[in-house]
Amino acid sequence: MGKLFGTDGIRGIANHHPMTAEMALNVGRAIAYLSKREGHVARIVIGKDTRISGDMFECALISGICSMGVHALSVGVIPTPGIAFLTSNMRADAGIVISASHNPMQDNGIKIFKGDGFKLSDEKENQIEELIFANNMHKLHSVPQEIGKLSRMDDATGRYVDFLKQAFPQELNPEGMKVVLDCSNGATYRVAPAVFTELGVEVITLFDQPDGKNINLNCGSQHPEALAAEVVRRKAAVGFAFDGDGDRMIAVDEKGTVLTGDQALTICSALLKKEGKLTNNIVVRTVMSNLGMSVALRKLGIDSVLANVGDRYVLEEMRACGAIIGGEDSGHLIFLKYHTTGDGLITALQVLAAMKKEGKPLSELAGIMTVFPQMLINLDVKRKPQIETVPEIMDAIKEVENKLGDSGRVLVRYSGTQNMCRVMVEGPTKKETETYCRRIADVVEKMLT
Repeated sequence: MGKLFGTDGIRGIANHHPMTAEMALNVGRAIAYLSKREGHVARIVIGKDTRISGDMFECALISGICSMGVHALSVGVIPTPGIAFLTSNMRADAGIVISASHNPMQDNGIKIFKGDGFKLSDEKENQIEELIFANNMHKLHSVPQEIGKLSRMDDATGRYVDFLKQAFPQELNPEGMKVVLDCSNGATYRVAPAVFTELGVEVITLFDQPDGKNINLNCGSQHPEALAAEVVRRKAAVGFAFDGDGDRMIAVDEKGTVLTGDQALTICSALLKKEGKLTNNIVVRTVMSNLGMSVALRKLGIDSVLANVGDRYVLEEMRACGAIIGGEDSGHLIFLKYHTTGDGLITALQVLAAMKKEGKPLSELAGIMTVFPQMLINLDVKRKPQIETVPEIMDAIKEVENKLGDSGRVLVRYSGTQNMCRVMVEGPTKKETETYCRRIADVVEKMLT
């Protein structure tokens, strides 16, 4: 049996396995079948980002859902966390997002939420895969008089905007603050400006003209250079860049310096600690977190728990240890007090709130954490054997680790959503870090490409 789900749903190149219309049809069938209960008319919410292939997959998913006697509720273009909210808010049985997040336009994906707004468990994903690869779902179709219906929700964006505004403290007044938003020509292009405008912020919006092909193209959380230049040019207080589906956020301070997700997480955690609201005194971070974050949290007297890369694993650890905040260096942060999943807009609102509460510019708040020199090289690979089974790569890693000692670290891992190997090295100086990272990357490239 093939494997469909990666670390964040199903993802691939549109019109290539596994992201084909035929597969989307079967995914819709499987989710609908698992949502059915005796005496209950199931409903599934569907949303998408701005990719040109989104319409194709939406039609296929809806067809699969309705064929199983389940109703589909289409909400159009909306951020991924918006679907998590609407699924729970509408008391639907499941929510589906058609998006490949920060990936380029040619990719697309399918993310699934349970009725409570949390992402699916491994067990449920396995059930979906088993149903699809059994290749007999045509035998499970509903009779003609019980085929599901499609309806469209016109006020989805407004509902989500109202939900987001609740994450900004009512006692704070951000009026007069100038904020630049980079919407990545993606799913936040309407929601983000609306949220900040309704809070009274002076909003300048970039990359809010999606055409189906320009999502994440030299913009957004992966490419904040244009945002940084605009923040300085317009003398703005802060800039926020979102990814294509709006679950990540990267901030830019008033000087045009790009902050890491770890810095945003440290700023927000420190404020929670100061206010006595950091439940169990714990922050969840990932194995990719910068060494500087570990040092900063120790100085603040905050405990941290390490999770594997991927927001679902961060969330698992948060729920296991009772943490209310956690996230990744990529800017994917989770605030469980406000939402069941990572939400770039909620993250931006928390950073803005920290600036207002502390009465300090973001550049000063960011000084709470020193970012250790880090280099990350992403390599396209043809195969993904266990790293531990490739002696040449392991020898290169051990050599660098021995030279770094306690002054740095090495992490080599595969992407969960792409045929890619990530080589990351942190060290005491930029020169050493780059040298060691390239040394390992050269070996990985030789062995796996």
